[in-house]
Amino acid sequence: MDIEQKQADLIDYFVKKVSVQVVSALGSVIVEATSHHSLFAFSEILAVPTVAELEGTESSVYLEVLRLFAHGTWSDYKSNSGSLPQLLPDQVLKLKQLTVLTLAEANKVLPYDQLMLELDVTNVRELEDFIINECIYVGIVRGKLDQMRKCFEVQFAAGRDLRPGQLGSMIQTLSNWLGTSDNLLISIQEKIKWADNMSELDKKHRKEVEDRVEEVKKSISVKADVDFRGLEEIYSEPGGVMDYEEDRIRPKRRRHPVV
Repeated sequence: MDIEQKQADLIDYFVKKVSVQVVSALGSVIVEATSHHSLFAFSEILAVPTVAELEGTESSVYLEVLRLFAHGTWSDYKSNSGSLPQLLPDQVLKLKQLTVLTLAEANKVLPYDQLMLELDVTNVRELEDFIINECIYVGIVRGKLDQMRKCFEVQFAAGRDLRPGQLGSMIQTLSNWLGTSDNLLISIQEKIKWADNMSELDKKHRKEVEDRVEEVKKSISVKADVDFRGLEEIYSEPGGVMDYEEDRIRPKRRRHPVV
């Protein structure tokens, strides 16, 4: 089963589970969901009406935990740990995995120094082990660890839940992209039209040149034929050109020496 299908099945499972729970029992289900090693999306669970009812109750901290796992990072937890319950080891691991996904959304080259700071990792070996074993092998990211440059080059990263207000920004980005694509398409069509016109002009010019060449050939052929017939007439006239035998037997005039 691929990771997308597994995500869909888990989301469906937990949505149904929180939907039938009373508010006081939702905390344990949220802890279970945020600890699950294969679940990385939580917005559908957040959207369940019974979960929203946690707001303002003694169990409202679990609503904040769920929001943290949907949109936050490990640094966010540390900044608000005083108002949140202590996380279980599986939750800590999950939140650090989600932190890598958040970083990968913004940059495709993640320096080791930044990753170690965001994940509370003290050395490169521990960081590389985490990226390989807890991120790449799990299937949430793909990329290359560059030990020479000390960075992680991201080739793929699973998407996280949309943060409040992020949808509008994405729609604007897509609208801008669509407008740019339309302009590019118009430009390409104009260039194709120009190329077609130039091709037609080139064909017309080539035809004119070929026709001119044929005319010149015919003119040269006609002139050569006329010249040849003229010579033929000259040589064929009776007194036109004396042949060699006639010239040989013709009496020669004797010259008298000058006294």
